[in-house]
Amino acid sequence: MGQIIELTAADGGTFAGYLATPEITPAPGIVLLPEVFNTNDHIRSVVDGYAEAGFVVIAPDVYWREEAGQYLSYTDEGREKAQSLRAAMNTDQFIKDLGDVAAILKDRDDCTGKVGVMGFCLGGKFTYLAGTRLPIQAGVSYYGVQIDEHLDEADNLGCPILMNFASDDPHVPQATVDAIRARMGDWDNVDVHVYPGTEHGFNRYGYPPHNEAAAAKARERTLAHFRAHLS
Repeated sequence: MGQIIELTAADGGTFAGYLATPEITPAPGIVLLPEVFNTNDHIRSVVDGYAEAGFVVIAPDVYWREEAGQYLSYTDEGREKAQSLRAAMNTDQFIKDLGDVAAILKDRDDCTGKVGVMGFCLGGKFTYLAGTRLPIQAGVSYYGVQIDEHLDEADNLGCPILMNFASDDPHVPQATVDAIRARMGDWDNVDVHVYPGTEHGFNRYGYPPHNEAAAAKARERTLAHFRAHLS
């Protein structure tokens, strides 16, 4: 089980992060970015799982500038609140804050100094942008939304990135995946996978539309990616 820690942004603002550490340190670091529902109980369990796999993992409160402490449930009410908070976010400011979290993680005594970013849905988009704007060593995006709106930044991608998509995803339709593949799908540092028979959120263990086989395969690829590039 992890713990809540206090993080400090470059402008002095403070916010919460959920931290979990492995048995053996120092270890590579992962900043884990949640779905639109923020760092709720499910995302914290994902953090715990990657710590058990050998990484120091931090998942920040992504809405702290809009309304701190909003960790939302997978309900209609939670979704409505999440979408209102997401709409109020400033993408450029969040990426700066994300860079601060990555720097804090990198400088921890229990971290080797190598840091990757992974994220789901909204966090998947920010993972891609972290790869184009921040000095990280690796990224893993799960069904990242709106990546196609930022393909003009693709040439700035500075790290290997793994992208996992669902085959039946209205939030990330096939046309979006096709656009991503057309722009950078043949690059050596970009690895794109689409999981047949899955929907947006297939990694969400214990909640619909979890797909156990796809989630297990994506996790296998994620661990291989991070172990290859953060070792």
